[in-house]
Amino acid sequence: MLKKAIISGIIFSSILLGGCNEEKEKTSELVLTDSEQEVAADDQENAELLLELKNEIIDSIAEQTGIDSKSIVIMVGGNPIKEIINVSVSFPKDVKVDDTMIQQIAEDSIKKFSETESIKISEENITIKIEKY
Repeated sequence: MLKKAIISGIIFSSILLGGCNEEKEKTSELVLTDSEQEVAADDQENAELLLELKNEIIDSIAEQTGIDSKSIVIMVGGNPIKEIINVSVSFPKDVKVDDTMIQQIAEDSIKKFSETESIKISEENITIKIEKY
């Protein structure tokens, strides 16, 4: 009899705890204010613009140098909306391409991209780093 009471108590407690836990999950939903939603939308737009820019630079470098696009490693950061762009381009050491040529292609790609997307990015706000691996 005592054993049945203990088992019943454990089952009852676990049902209660399960119900409390489920209620906690429902109340922990994320609610964003209007300004937080605007920031999230801006971040999403920036991420999309940076991805487009990255693809534009890779395509331009591959097209103009003959380097396989899969061997080009690019990191693009910054905030296109605030007119700041940081680019790091890496490519194989054995490729016979001048770093200044890659630098120029990246700059031209950024200028072309900014015109296409109607974003004004001044040269002072562009940082490009070239590395070989």
